[in-house]
Amino acid sequence: MGARGLVIPRKSHLRFRWDDMGAAELRRFAQGEADRCAALRALAIAQALEGASRADAARVVGRERQSLRDAVLRYNAEGLAGLHDRPRSGRPEKLTAAQREKLRAWVLAGPDPEVDGVSSYRLLDIAAHIQERWAASYGLSALSRMLHRIGLSWQTTRPAHPKGDAGAQELYKKPRGHARGRQRRPSRQDASAVA
Repeated sequence: MGARGLVIPRKSHLRFRWDDMGAAELRRFAQGEADRCAALRALAIAQALEGASRADAARVVGRERQSLRDAVLRYNAEGLAGLHDRPRSGRPEKLTAAQREKLRAWVLAGPDPEVDGVSSYRLLDIAAHIQERWAASYGLSALSRMLHRIGLSWQTTRPAHPKGDAGAQELYKKPRGHARGRQRRPSRQDASAVA
């Protein structure tokens, strides 16, 4: 075992530079790792370090030999950090950070029922506002995800019947401590005596 590389035996031509971590350490890393892909790469490398062929080591974790080779190269170059997926660029946001902050302030300010004709914004209202103000179109599910990313969530008030009687509701509520059997619910006779 040289300081600059370790040749894995049995038909494997992978060279490991990070030989200070053995198979047991890689397995411990994989066991505590939240990133499943990084954990599987570490397990495959541990298998290879223990003498399994590249094909067998990759097959144990459900990967191909090329995937194991790529993981070893990244592990050699970057250490354990190389086992994690690299960030993907993805599609750029339609609204800039400043526009998202203005949208957040607009939503939090809420509508004026007399001017806007609504008491709360729906996703359709917000999408129309974005289209009108910034010429960016959002589908409802994408808009919901974007609102969640900027710290907003869909909320609704608890429904109340327009003819509901608050006094009658109080009469039928469970008293505090009811679950422990300390207080009893008023009987109908007690209720008629109160009324």
